[in-house]
Amino acid sequence: MSVVSERPPWRHTFIALAVPNFRIWTSGNLIAMTATWMQKIAQDWLVLELTGSATQVGITVACQFAPMLIFGLLGGVIVDRFSKRKLMMITQSLFAILSLGLAVLTLTGNVEAWMVWGIAFVTGLVTVIDNPARQVIVTELVGQKNLRNAISINSSVFQLGGMIGPAIAGALLLAVGAGWAFVVNGLACLLVVFMLTRLNKATMTRNPPSPREKGQLKAGLRYATGKPTIIWPVFLVAVFAVFGLTMPVLLASYADHVFKVGAAGYGLFNSMIAVGALTGALLSTRRANIRLRTVVIGVGITGILQATTGLMPGIAPFALLLITVGMSSLLFQTASNSLVQMSSNLAVRGRVMSLYVLVLLGGQAIGGPLMGWIVSTFGVHTGMLVSGGMPALAALFAGVVLARRGQLTLHVRMLHHVPLPHIEHRVA
Repeated sequence: MSVVSERPPWRHTFIALAVPNFRIWTSGNLIAMTATWMQKIAQDWLVLELTGSATQVGITVACQFAPMLIFGLLGGVIVDRFSKRKLMMITQSLFAILSLGLAVLTLTGNVEAWMVWGIAFVTGLVTVIDNPARQVIVTELVGQKNLRNAISINSSVFQLGGMIGPAIAGALLLAVGAGWAFVVNGLACLLVVFMLTRLNKATMTRNPPSPREKGQLKAGLRYATGKPTIIWPVFLVAVFAVFGLTMPVLLASYADHVFKVGAAGYGLFNSMIAVGALTGALLSTRRANIRLRTVVIGVGITGILQATTGLMPGIAPFALLLITVGMSSLLFQTASNSLVQMSSNLAVRGRVMSLYVLVLLGGQAIGGPLMGWIVSTFGVHTGMLVSGGMPALAALFAGVVLARRGQLTLHVRMLHHVPLPHIEHRVA
């Protein structure tokens, strides 16, 4: 299959949307992502209302992430064996039942914290299959030629949902309570099921399912660890997820203890991250080539920017630098996602992406409590330095190892007496 090898013109920034199937999927996915973010905010707020404890909110998050940590790799095996479209119709239907069930419990006043935890855990179990299927189905919808563009658009949709969803959830919580946010999410999941039925199966790029046999999980892991363009991005994403994707914990502390701007400032800081991330997602649609060095340099720059943000003395420079952090972070994440998918054989892509999703989501589940401990013990400034410094060190480590293996070389050229370093990837 032919792939894009040069930067597309501006009119092709959203070229993947020219594919009818992907256009249908994206329209439904935007609504679903917005509703998912609404449910996340409403669910945490509901537990806080029921218990009055932030620790209990943390239990809710843990319940939702735990299944991915335990069963995440098995989800990839299932995705490789069955139709991604049918799997998502099942998972989205289950999400709808869970959301609407939680809505009934909440609206009737019968909900208790343990019920929310149970529903969160079952939701996490369904996510084990839904998330890798959501990643891999993009290939079937658009093929290889516009895959990078489609992945970037998916990231844009996720970020846009992350900007719109919490705002709508906040309005609903104030007006009618958490229950109706769950109703909206349940209906959005049913809409996704309907959208999946409208896809033209004849034009989808179908791949023969993997046969049922022993050792498929180990085979997928061997495949991933044997390819530098897969295992190194996974490693860097894992480190970044644990340390770099803990901004909510850090921003809350900066808003409350450092700048003393309260909830309004916390909302502003998160908005700056989201604006930068959305910008990065849109810019990533114009990439022509993605190489291993793109990911290594990207996570290094993101880490440095994030660490530098913690040194800003005032609100204005702090907020402005958050935009660059969001943009750089999203550019790195879309690059790593694209490289891992493009480097994976279709027959094992589900297992590879389940590994990717496991470190991405599981890392955040570990990183949140870890960063909370660092902030409470050593202070928020130290926390911000660690959150950026560790990914930067991981990028340096990856660069040194790859350079010693002869895959990366550093060149320095002078421009007007200024040294300009340039890293090249050399394939044997």
